[in-house]
Amino acid sequence: MSPASGAPFFADREASKGVGFGLAAYLMWGCFPLFFALFEGIPAWEVLIHRVIWSCVFLAGLVTLLRRWAPVRLALGKPRRLGRVLACAVLIGLNWGIYIYAVESRQVLQASLGYFLTPLVNVALGMLVLRERMAWLQGVAVGFATLGICIQLLVLGEVPWITLSLAVSFGTYGLLRKQVPLDGLSGLFVETLLLLPLGLAAIAWLSASGASHFLQTNSTTLLLIASGVITALPLMAFAGAARRLRLATLGFLMYLNPSIQFFIALLVFREPLTSVQLTTFALIWTGLALYSWSAWQSRPRSRSTLSSGQG
Repeated sequence: MSPASGAPFFADREASKGVGFGLAAYLMWGCFPLFFALFEGIPAWEVLIHRVIWSCVFLAGLVTLLRRWAPVRLALGKPRRLGRVLACAVLIGLNWGIYIYAVESRQVLQASLGYFLTPLVNVALGMLVLRERMAWLQGVAVGFATLGICIQLLVLGEVPWITLSLAVSFGTYGLLRKQVPLDGLSGLFVETLLLLPLGLAAIAWLSASGASHFLQTNSTTLLLIASGVITALPLMAFAGAARRLRLATLGFLMYLNPSIQFFIALLVFREPLTSVQLTTFALIWTGLALYSWSAWQSRPRSRSTLSSGQG
């Protein structure tokens, strides 16, 4: 078989691998509520501290194993350019903390709604901050999402702060992350490295005050350490998918994460789905359908790369 005739087969095989990696990444992210539900009785902020610390440790091992220290050293060697990376670190830490709280307080429906809303927040941020032109279908999509949030606000009389905080923090993180010349693995390592001193100081304070849950029991200790490992595993799978798939394909796979969380909230945690919440979901799903159609119609012909730090 000539190289030319073998090229399509190789491309199909690589695309199949990419879909496999993408499915693995989003399935793991989608099942995060099942993992973080195991931390019952441990404050969300303490779980967040350990997640940052052990993610940093595990990612350092991966960076060493994959010989990816060059971009890390380059980023750390230019302190003046670390401002955006630090902002990314604060935003992803905030996103992780709110998400852990949502799981522990059994508000996973609100969390899933936040990640459904994120692509539409990205569109709005692109228009407001980057002055990007919004296609008319994208404008209608954002309008549907805004209507859904307003219905919750007017009917229930409360701001769905978990939904909005997750969507805005992750959407803003994505906006800043695109301006940082680091791949997903190296970028997340530098972000957790910048948060590491704060995490270590918090652990020292907890230990000194006798409030730390670390080392209380073997199971709790292993779970806290594992929080770092499960942060890195889907990121690795996502990186494998991003190298092999088009941006549009990854965009469709992305909806697996909040969809799985939605069904976990209903079927596992038995969270009530009110008519107002269902109306909000329906409006945002309609907006996402319009957004996806618009994105598919205007999809770029060249390959593109993504960064991610979900959940």
